[in-house]
Amino acid sequence: MAPLAPMAQQAPSTHPVAFLARRAAMALAAAAVLGGAAAPAAYAVDGADGAPAAGSPKKLPEGLYGTKDPQYDGVWRQSLALLAQHTVGVRPATSAVRWLVGQQCADGAFTAFRAEPGKPCDAKTMRDTNQTAAAVQALAALGGHDETVQKAVNWLKSVQNDDGGWSSMAGSPSDANSTSVVIGALAAAGAKPESVTSKKGGRTPYDGLLTFRLGCDVKEGERGAFTFQLKGAAANADATAAAATGALGKGFVVAPAGGAADTPVKPLSCKDGKADGKSGDKGPAAAAEGGAGYLVAQLDKNGHHLLSAMPGQEKQPDVGNTADAVVALAAGGHRSAAQQPLKWLEKNAAAWARQNGPAAYAQLVLAAHATGTDPRSFGGTDLVTALNATGPEPAATTTPGKNARPAEDSDGGVNVWWVVGVGLAVGAGIGFLLSGRRKKNDL
Repeated sequence: MAPLAPMAQQAPSTHPVAFLARRAAMALAAAAVLGGAAAPAAYAVDGADGAPAAGSPKKLPEGLYGTKDPQYDGVWRQSLALLAQHTVGVRPATSAVRWLVGQQCADGAFTAFRAEPGKPCDAKTMRDTNQTAAAVQALAALGGHDETVQKAVNWLKSVQNDDGGWSSMAGSPSDANSTSVVIGALAAAGAKPESVTSKKGGRTPYDGLLTFRLGCDVKEGERGAFTFQLKGAAANADATAAAATGALGKGFVVAPAGGAADTPVKPLSCKDGKADGKSGDKGPAAAAEGGAGYLVAQLDKNGHHLLSAMPGQEKQPDVGNTADAVVALAAGGHRSAAQQPLKWLEKNAAAWARQNGPAAYAQLVLAAHATGTDPRSFGGTDLVTALNATGPEPAATTTPGKNARPAEDSDGGVNVWWVVGVGLAVGAGIGFLLSGRRKKNDL
């Protein structure tokens, strides 16, 4: 439910929402080795006894998924959780949907977390296009929230950059990840992305997105990839996965291809420094195809998964990016190409999801859905049950072959700790899911 400078050198306002969620566990491990990063802020499950006693953990807002400090990722993780539940036939708790709707500012924007929703947003409120676009995708799917969705879409349109794209924070240079997640939101809300043009220059989101595509003028191994931003441009797998999905006008939810023919991946082919044949097409679909080719090459090179690294650390398998790559390949109809990384996820992702909570489970659920895989039996893990357990009990659940099971709209359930605070220490103040992509990271 993400994105290129080193995190310690880049201001938080330039980071979209998908990086530290995946790297939080790596940050925690690094902190343990180094012997000292601040512990994450503790939160307690909301209960009927009112506010916690003095000195006890803070009280989680009613309806919120996860048990860790939501300051940097509340709306994002909530949106992905609700969207993943809806996608697999689970009707979320009313309290969970109510919490998300209540986070919206009067101008339509969402920030990561408003501790006091009744207090109006002001000029200091850090409105975020990633959080807003994620909320749009979730609420549009759930239905019944047309006014909330339209206000959010109007705000996103109002902060579109002249190049047609978006940054995570309005006024900053566009990036591939933020532009992609907004494209997904526009499509989910029924607004054709190609008809949304910048006030100056009349550029579309696809115009903006394709500026980050790397062509035949870069080294062979990076051709077809996307970079996070133009400054310090370098191939980035996370940006490529997001862009390969966004360029096709798709969001977090990609419908499984079913009986559709499998589309072979065709990497960007160059001859004498120029694109060769049809791969020279500069349209969004061709850009998505080139991005898929880059992703497949990286997946094959690394043993069917992607790699990334926290600053100063060795590269490690990146489960979140791999899940995004699977979705991107499925979006392009590359069913065969998605199978090996999908199998790798089934074998290796369960522990990562347990450690990283609702958004992680949601990513895996959406990857399973996109490939027509049963998320209730994902390498021996029932992802749906595990996701449901990180928040209030769903209003209804549907198990294949059985009728929906109604449930009380409660805030009970077993919650999974969400590792984020250490990400702040390692990332020099950048919160969970406010994504800092390494300037020269060859993910």
